[in-house]
Amino acid sequence: MSYNLRRHAATAELDRLVERYPVDALTLQEGDGVRMPTEIGGLKLASATYKSELGLAIYYNPERFAAHDSHAFELRRAVHDRMLLPGIERLLTTHLVDVETGQDVQLASFHASPLSATNLLRRRQIRAALTHLDTLSPDSPTLMAGDFNYPVLRNKLIRQVEKAGYSLSLSDGPTYFYTKSIAYHFDFLTSKGLDVQLVETLPQGLSDHRPIMVTAEILKRAKLDTPAVSTDTAPTDSVFNEVD
Repeated sequence: MSYNLRRHAATAELDRLVERYPVDALTLQEGDGVRMPTEIGGLKLASATYKSELGLAIYYNPERFAAHDSHAFELRRAVHDRMLLPGIERLLTTHLVDVETGQDVQLASFHASPLSATNLLRRRQIRAALTHLDTLSPDSPTLMAGDFNYPVLRNKLIRQVEKAGYSLSLSDGPTYFYTKSIAYHFDFLTSKGLDVQLVETLPQGLSDHRPIMVTAEILKRAKLDTPAVSTDTAPTDSVFNEVD
């Protein structure tokens, strides 16, 4: 599941959401990292960012996965970011390993600059995010979900994502409503090494965005030479900056 919390406002409904829609992992945007709970339902916090109230977070099911290293990245900034949100991190990644099979997967939470920026700037952010993911774990199945702030004119974005070896998937309904009759897809995902079977838009709650839920399978399991890893492995965090 992926959900933009609207400046932390929808955090109060996360326990209910996870109980109603059992998930293996959760990516969040616009959360206050200082106030993010360490657990949501049966999910455990892998990592969160703390530099602004528009933080990112990733949660996982410890009965299904072990969480290893996590990384946060500052991407190219829009004018909006430079004036109002200095140092904001727009990409958070976590390396997960299936505790039964040993298969690894890379999960990322992404939040592009708002509509005050250009589509060109957002494409540069997305390209940089995919490059970071490939550098961190080039052979792992990867899913990056979040608020792309890219409601229209996506042809150039689709070509760019496919050229990078990824697929772009939208949900079965719009995720952001300006009015009852005007709505767009803001929240979607890119992936590689995965068969994305279904992306559902869930009912609206306390946020101005609607959550999305992704059902996906790994296309082909890698040959594994090491046993499954203990769920007690503690994740580590690091931060990288992308220069303009």
